[in-house]
Formats: sequence, C-alpha cells, structure tokens
Amino acid sequence: MQSALTRAQFVHWRNAVFAIFLVSGASMATWASRVPDIKSALGIDNAQVGLLLLGMGIASIVGISTGPAVMARTGARRGMLAMMITLTIGIVVIGVGTAVFGSFALVIVGLAFFGFGNGSLDVMMNVEATAVEQQAAKTLLPLFHAFFSFGTVIGAGLGWMAATVKLSVGVHTIALAVIFVIAAAVCFAHVPDRSEALDPEPTEDKPHWRERMHVALAAWREPRTYALGLVMLGMSFAEGGANDWLALGAAEDHGGGTAIGAAALTVFSVCMTTVRIFGGPLVDRFGRVPILRTLAVTAAGGILLFILAPSLPFVFIGAALWGIGASLGFPLGMSAAADDPAKAAARVSAAATIGYIAFLGGPPILGLISEHIGLLNTLFILVALVAASGFASGAAKPLKVSVNSRS
Repeated sequence: MQSALTRAQFVHWRNAVFAIFLVSGASMATWASRVPDIKSALGIDNAQVGLLLLGMGIASIVGISTGPAVMARTGARRGMLAMMITLTIGIVVIGVGTAVFGSFALVIVGLAFFGFGNGSLDVMMNVEATAVEQQAAKTLLPLFHAFFSFGTVIGAGLGWMAATVKLSVGVHTIALAVIFVIAAAVCFAHVPDRSEALDPEPTEDKPHWRERMHVALAAWREPRTYALGLVMLGMSFAEGGANDWLALGAAEDHGGGTAIGAAALTVFSVCMTTVRIFGGPLVDRFGRVPILRTLAVTAAGGILLFILAPSLPFVFIGAALWGIGASLGFPLGMSAAADDPAKAAARVSAAATIGYIAFLGGPPILGLISEHIGLLNTLFILVALVAASGFASGAAKPLKVSVNSRS
C-alpha cells in the first residue's frame, strides 16, 4: 500500500499512528478515571451514569458506522484529524458541564461529541495500523494497542493524581484538551496524504468512492467476519467494562474511595499495556489461537477475583489479571482480519465495528443492569462473555492467502 515511502517517511507514519492510539487511550481514561467525581458532582446514581454511558455508546456506534464512509470519501488522514478534534471538544464540554454548570444534560452532549469522535477514530486508526503492519511485514497490531493502553495508563494516572489533589474536572479536561489538539496537528503532518482507507491497492484510476464503499460492505457478507467478531466481542466487553466500571467498583462496592478506584484502573491499564508490548513475539512463537485461549482463562479468573475479593489487595490482583487477560483479544482480531492484504481494509473496518460496538455499547447496559442486581454481580456477565470469546478463538487461525487473492 505504501511501497513508495522512504524509510524515514515510513517511520514518521508509524510513529504518528502510535501517537494517535495513545491519544485515543488517554482520552478514554481521562473520562473513566473521573467517573466517580462526575457522579458525585452531578448527584446521580448508577442508572444515570448508565444513561450517560448509553448516550456516549449510541454516539460512538454512529461514529463507528459512518467511519468507513468518511474514509471512503476523504481518506483516513483528514478523517482522523477531524475526529481527534471532535473528541477533544467533547472532553472539554464534559469538564465544563460537570465543574461549571453541574448539568447532566450538558455532560451528555459532551459525551455525544466524545463518543462520536472516538468511535469513528477507532475504526480509522485500526485500518491505518493494519496498513502499517502490512508495510512492515511483521506483527505490530498488539504494539499499536499497547500505545492505546499506554495512553490509558497516562490518562488514568493523571486522573488519579487529579482526584487525589481534588483538582476540578473542568481544569483537568481543559488542560488535556490543549495537549490533544497539539498532538492531532503533529500527527496530521506525518500521516501520508495518499494513505486512503478502503483502497489498499492503488491504481492509476482511483475508483469512485461509492465503489470503495461497496468493497467495504462486502466484508459483512463473510462468515469469518462474524466469527472474529465473537472473539473480539467478549474481550471488548471486558476491556470496555473495566474502563467504565472498574474504578467505580473499587471505589464504592469495595469501599476504597475515588483515589483507590483510579489506582485500580491504573493497575489494569499497566498490565494490559505490558502484555501488548510483548504480544507480537509471543504470538509469533505460540500462535494466535493458544494465546487467545490462555488469556481468556486469565481474564475470566481476574474478573472473578475482582468480584469476590475479600480485601483491597485482592481487588488489585484481580484488576491486574483482568488487564493481562483482556490485552490481546482486540488487536489479534484486527491482525486476523488483515490476513489477506488485498481485502484488509474492508475486513478490518467490519471487525472493528463489531468490537467497538461491544466496547462502547456494552458498558451502559451493564450500568442499567447493575441498578437491579448490583455492580459486582453484573460483572459476572463479563465472565461469561470472556469464556465465549475463548471458545470461539479458533476463528483467528491465520488464513492461507493465495497469490491470486493478493493480485
């Protein structure tokens, strides 16, 4: 796809996409780490927190659904810039709505901007990352997602510090928004302009965008798309559930307080990041399927320990195992979708849509259920979904791609 790039241009491209993943992760953890403080400032219960998440989830699904159309029309470069700015606006509105106006409605508006921007960006950056991986000819998707997780570590860590010193949610979000805008401008300058999503094989006469949309939608007619979607769904639920509810569970249900809640989320993020950093070599040595099944067992065990923990040290151990186990399900699903370079962009877009619907749409449902059976009891649902993901992991077995399919 990017055969004309020099080595320096490729490195700049790769590093820019790394940075985009990092910003996306930091933005998610910025919101997630301050959920207890936002809940307290607005005077709302878990059901209303669930409604906030539902609004963000709906907006995210809209963003995910329209992401392929944006890429087909404008290319990922301009699309990613626009979505990074959109999610940053959302972060600011969330902070101002909480700290200045104390408005539930305004926070929902902010989450709508944030959800739409992050949802669309997530699809675009995964398509872009698979293009980088194909150019590099080695497993890189876990490392890209390590940068997302590294971003969540930074975001959660800053959230913990902000909660500890009682920093206003508004000041916190505005400060990070400035950083996000600067990062967006720098990344935009280093992503190749001709790197258009859904057009993996450049031709002299570029197809009309409607034709590229038809190619993108064709992936939805392939059974393997749904099989990979099932693999990713369980782990996406586990990761998204942790991002939105782990801090609250540790803070309230285990009685740790808001700072402990943010610290538990930080542990989860650190462990997830660590495994993603070393995930590529592990997969190359042992294979996708054995790794996915082992991590499914680890994630299920970690969530169970978090739920049943008799004391705070066990909460942190459970959060660590939860992060380790949920670390590679999504990136390996992306890698599996990209096995055939000629169809990688369309398949990655479809697989990412399934994964992110679970990642962003699942947690609000958990919040609504938690009002009836309690948050910790609700997390048993994640255990079942992770187990289903482990059983379906055979779908990630590498494809044997024929020469004709690459031509």
